[in-house]
Amino acid sequence: MPNWFAYAVLFVLWPLIAIWLYRSKSVTEATLWTILGGHMFLPVGTKVDLPMIPPLGKESIPALAAFLGCRFIAGRRIPFWGQRGWISWLLLLFILGPFVTAELNGDAIFIGGHRLPPMEHYDAVSAVINQLIIITPFFLGRQLFRTVEDHALLFRILILAGLFYSLLMLFEVRMSPQLHRWLYGYFPHSWIQQIRFDGFRPIVFMGHGLWVAFFTVVIIIAATAFWRLKIQVRRFAPANVTCYLLLVLLLCKSVASIMYGYAAFLLIKVTSFKTQLRIARILVLIALLYPTMSIMNLFPHQTLMDWTESMSAERAQSLGFRFENEDRLLEHARQRLFFGWGGWGRNRVYNEETGDDMTVTDGKWIITFGEFGWIGFIAEFGLLTLSVFSAASAFKRVKTQQEMTLLSAHALLIGIVMIDQLPNASLAPWLWLLTGALLGRTEAIFDANRKQATFDLSSASKVYQ
Repeated sequence: MPNWFAYAVLFVLWPLIAIWLYRSKSVTEATLWTILGGHMFLPVGTKVDLPMIPPLGKESIPALAAFLGCRFIAGRRIPFWGQRGWISWLLLLFILGPFVTAELNGDAIFIGGHRLPPMEHYDAVSAVINQLIIITPFFLGRQLFRTVEDHALLFRILILAGLFYSLLMLFEVRMSPQLHRWLYGYFPHSWIQQIRFDGFRPIVFMGHGLWVAFFTVVIIIAATAFWRLKIQVRRFAPANVTCYLLLVLLLCKSVASIMYGYAAFLLIKVTSFKTQLRIARILVLIALLYPTMSIMNLFPHQTLMDWTESMSAERAQSLGFRFENEDRLLEHARQRLFFGWGGWGRNRVYNEETGDDMTVTDGKWIITFGEFGWIGFIAEFGLLTLSVFSAASAFKRVKTQQEMTLLSAHALLIGIVMIDQLPNASLAPWLWLLTGALLGRTEAIFDANRKQATFDLSSASKVYQ
């Protein structure tokens, strides 16, 4: 159970920190630190469940604090509506789709002597509120990070946050994951999962070693972009920062994240911007098509397992376990294909005789697909996709080396985020903020080009007259 300090940090200290940030920093910097810092330091799993609204905890408190800070301290309006084009439809599906899901799942499920409750009108309204809170960082990123200076600031803060956090990570690599238990009074996950290769994975305050490793991947992408641009972070040379973070990533002992991090490093450091954008789009398409390929048995699951087994039998066994669970969950999800099964564990598979839960939901894609069906999957992954493809289109309109580097690296980052949602569920509020920031920057580029074209046309017309 959490101690009193865990609740104090969530509901008193963090809102006060957010107020201080918005009073002393720029609105972009304050928003990034409020949401990213919440992911880095707030207790995992500590929540207060109030009527109607979703439980308030690590995922929601930073988002709400950032929104209120923008609106009432910085005086910046963050519109949720009035969007244009595809994004308006995707947002509508994302926010209202779960309402329809709840309304279509009004039947109780009886299995093995157990009862799974029906979804009620109360759950439908609560689901909409939950979706609004989840997507708030996306709106914040889209509205606030519009200029190339904002874009560079985002990368710089990511690097600074990663460098500081790496000290806590190295401590836990050596001393074992203890910081969360010492500060908040409990261990947030399974201890055995944090032991790898005769050592420990650091978890710090993120809840699992996988999330810490993926956090490090994102920081490496930002650091490598700065290395390519030859931009120092404080007094640290960008080359030294990147090499140091690559070493820290190895110590995280997460095979998938190590592959992401080193591949991204090589792509950003060695390949052209167009190649990075092409790879980003390929990753996005793989993530988008994965459910369809799995349903039609077109994805090479066995080939991937054979390749993994050639490196590690233990990793191949873990991968096989995930694929087996995916098959079970996917078969269940197909029974309510378009809007899913909703909450209360209705998306899971249970033993018909005992009622015991037979499944483990690891990947974000299968969680979303099972709970909200095709509609929910398209809405969630479509917003991520839109930011990457918009960046690829906007790239043709940027001229400076800095803009090209940041845009292509950021698109690659979101592509890797999408791929990681297949085996894991790492899509936290800070990653929604980064997704919104990429889309906001690309929209600003389009707007600037339209204004320039209008100005040129007006100037030409005056000259002609």
